[in-house]
Amino acid sequence: MRGKPKNISLPRRLICDLMRASMDVPFVSLSRPLNVRPLLEARAGALAPAGWAAMFVKAFALIARDEPILRTVYAKWPRPMLYELPKSVALVAVARVEDGEECVMPQRIAAPEAMALAAVDAEIRRAKTAPFNDVPMFRKIMRATRLPLPLRRLSWAIGLNFGRQRGNWFGSFAVSSVAAYGGGELHPITPGPFIVSYGVVEPDQTIHVVIRWDHRVTDGAPIARVLTRLEQVLNTEIAAELRAGPKSIRAVGG
Repeated sequence: MRGKPKNISLPRRLICDLMRASMDVPFVSLSRPLNVRPLLEARAGALAPAGWAAMFVKAFALIARDEPILRTVYAKWPRPMLYELPKSVALVAVARVEDGEECVMPQRIAAPEAMALAAVDAEIRRAKTAPFNDVPMFRKIMRATRLPLPLRRLSWAIGLNFGRQRGNWFGSFAVSSVAAYGGGELHPITPGPFIVSYGVVEPDQTIHVVIRWDHRVTDGAPIARVLTRLEQVLNTEIAAELRAGPKSIRAVGG
């Protein structure tokens, strides 16, 4: 069958490189529905509620502040080791359309646990709407993606295998979801070590959450506790921050 050859765009080349870097990571996953009724009530009363990605980013980072294992990456150089980062660094998968092509780009958010929820949300929204070259993370990752293949492989190897550089390039955890497009149980992969994905809010006020993690870093029991803690943080600290913000007219008037 005669087809039509198409060039691989830079954003698609990035995904190819990302999948290659993720191939050897021994991922394990755990999923659970979380009851988020208090969070939904707080969000309904907010004038400009934060998006779900921002809420999950800050909630996970708050847990990681007290759980160093969630700030730990596996590094190979100069020898295989576990490397603990001093703070969380989130990578959020942002869907965009560039030059008529749908693509996904990573937005880096350093120390989200120390930021206001509104500031985390603003960073994510800016990555969705700002001109491509105005987003520093996009410029940085595209510079590497434009390199010839041997240099690109070298830059990825340095970013992946030195613990200090892992935080700079790939973060300590990632957040990805297709809930805005109808949901589904997404099991994304990245070089790790932790990936959080969430679905749509169900009629019973639950939301299905999946955590995938590098099994070299930790085991299932700590992640099960993290999911329990994630439900608590969303319904307490994150909900409280939403309640402290400007209220919608409907909420104020009853």
